[in-house]
Formats: sequence, structure tokens, C-alpha cells
Amino acid sequence: MNLHEYQAKLLFKQAGIAVPQGVVVDDLSQVLDAVNQLPSQGWVVKAQIHAGARGKAGGVKLVKTVAEAEQAAKALLGSSLATIQTAGKALPINKLLIEQTLDIQQELYLSLVVDRVEKAHRFVVSAAGGMDIEEVADTQPEKIICLDVNPLLGVMPYQAREIGFALGLTGDAFKQLGSILKRLYQLALDKDFAQVEINPLVLTADNQLIALDAKVNIDPNALYRQPGLVEWRDISQEDEREAQASQFQLNYIALDGNIGCMVNGAGLAMATMDLIQLNGGQPANFLDVGGGTTPERVSEAFKLILSSSEVKAILVNIFGGIVRCDLIAEGIIQAVKEVGLSIPVVVRLEGTNVELGREKLAQSGLSIISANDLASAARKVVEVAGESA
Repeated sequence: MNLHEYQAKLLFKQAGIAVPQGVVVDDLSQVLDAVNQLPSQGWVVKAQIHAGARGKAGGVKLVKTVAEAEQAAKALLGSSLATIQTAGKALPINKLLIEQTLDIQQELYLSLVVDRVEKAHRFVVSAAGGMDIEEVADTQPEKIICLDVNPLLGVMPYQAREIGFALGLTGDAFKQLGSILKRLYQLALDKDFAQVEINPLVLTADNQLIALDAKVNIDPNALYRQPGLVEWRDISQEDEREAQASQFQLNYIALDGNIGCMVNGAGLAMATMDLIQLNGGQPANFLDVGGGTTPERVSEAFKLILSSSEVKAILVNIFGGIVRCDLIAEGIIQAVKEVGLSIPVVVRLEGTNVELGREKLAQSGLSIISANDLASAARKVVEVAGESA
């Protein structure tokens, strides 16, 4: 789950990590009051969306007067913004963060990610922070410094010193870096951050380190431990179908093909999609209905798949381990009747009570194509999708 910049900065501030003074607005009438609360040497108006590269896309405006602030807010608030990180999709701008400007001496890069190979957190730091950090990673990887944190020891003082020296920091900034690393690491543990990025972490003219930007992603598997953060979820920033799927405990990702897939188990879903492509087809979605599949969940899954007008056929591939195949068959029949399907459905069942499940499908009187194995199911669904196109 992603957080907005203003939400991440609130967590930073609570953890003792310095951020610029800022005010969040969601209405044009609030802009004047916001700028009056901030130092008057100029402001930055920042669109709040779940994506980076906002500056290059026009979502960050530097203004010097109240009139300019109001003009920038009017242009951004209520509009949509697409960046190189949104895959061509424009995200709605429902809030703006208006911040003070800073006298910036240098822009640094700092992120903390989960290194699943090392089974530890890893800091990624660079003296070449700013909008072109991706290019730096490609062309000058030697400028990227990595620091693995031993989960038993945490951030050690010598590690902070090594990074501070590598970045050329001195005085207060040198001391602050160690504090920021420790506080950010502890915050990540406490709030279950899967990833956090500060780009840039700026060094000001008076030798202070301040988090000028903040991007945070929360581990979705740990959300049950973070009810307060779940309340911050902004569904307007997510794919509508993916957000709807999560409400029914379905894992759904929209794709560009024309064959809808409904599978239980992420690994089986990936294998199903691979076989569809191997046979010349294109999956329209990834959809894992989970191990505890119910007729209601199957029905919602069908509705999600059919929400795409591009879908010409559906492949249902269920392994009945936890849930019996006859119950899955009942759910499929109920769903097909409820949503009024007019496109071909290929069903492959395997597992407990598979014969009874196949018998129920055959006796349903519905136009359901049964397959005994995954390979034949993939071939059949690609064939009928081509006929329906």
C-alpha cells in the first residue's frame, strides 16, 4: 500500500526526521491560509499522487507570490497527472502539499528497501540525488552506496560514519545522517515499510539535512498490524478493479490481453498465464481467488474479469485442495447464471471430489467447456477466444 508524500512526511516528523514546513489543502479556498502559515520567501506547490517524477510532469510548481500559488493550485487541484512511473495512466490530484522553499546546497538520495536475498534491510545512498537518480544508477553506478543492516544489531555507528564520509558530509549534517539512518530504520520496522525513498534528502546552506520528498510503500501482508495506516489508503490512486478486488480478498492485476483468468494460487496463476501465452494467447488479467474460495468470491471474480470489454473468453483453473471441487463447481454455475455470461468459459478442475465437480458442470445446462488438464484447457481457451474475437 502506497502513502502520499504528506502522509509519509507526517510519519517522518513523528520519528524525528526533519521535513520542510508544509500545509495540505484539498480546496482552492484553503490556499491563502496555507501560504500565510509558512515562511514568506516563496513556496512549492506539489501534487499529491502515488507516483514519482512529478516535477518532470509538471506536478511540482515553484511560486513566489500568493497569486502564483493560487494559480498553480487552480491548475493542479482536481486535474490528473501522468508521469513516467504511472504507465501512461493519469492519476487524480485531490490534494496539494504547499511547502516552504529551502536554500539548498546539495541534493542527496536515500532509500531503504527489503533485500529478500540477504533477508535484511538495505540502505541505498548517493551524493547524486535528484530527478536524474535513475540515470545515475545506469551510467555511474559507482556513485551508489549500499548498506546492509544486520537485523540483530541495527544500524551501527561505524556504518553511518562510512556513509557520511563517502557523501562528504561534515559537522551537523554528518551527525544528523547517523540519526536519520537509525530513525528511518526503526520507523520501517515499526510501520512495516516495504520500501521508503527520500529523493532528494537535501543539505541546506546552514548544513542541515532535510527530507524534501518522501515515498513510502507499506508491506501489504502486514496491513493487519497497521490499522491506522490502512485508514490512510487512497483508493482513488489505485486501479478501480484492483481496489474492488481487494475488498473481496481477491488478488487482481489488469493486463492487456483478451483471455480472462481465474485461478486459486499465485504460482498456479502464473503458470496458467504462461501456458496461455505459449499457445498464442494473451491473458487479460492475473486473478488469484485464494485457497479458501467461496461461491460468492467466484461470482465477484467473474464480475471483475467481465469489467474489461476486451475479454473474449475465460479460463477457470482451480485446484481443489482446501475447498472441494464440487463446491467450486457450484460457485462457477451460480456465478455464470448471476452475471449472464455470453462469452465462452473453459473450466479445469483438479483435486478433492473432482469427478463430482465435473459432473455438476456437465449437468448444469450451461455452455461451459470442461478440460481435464491445464495444457488442454489453455489450448481450448485460446481457440475459443480467437473464434469470439
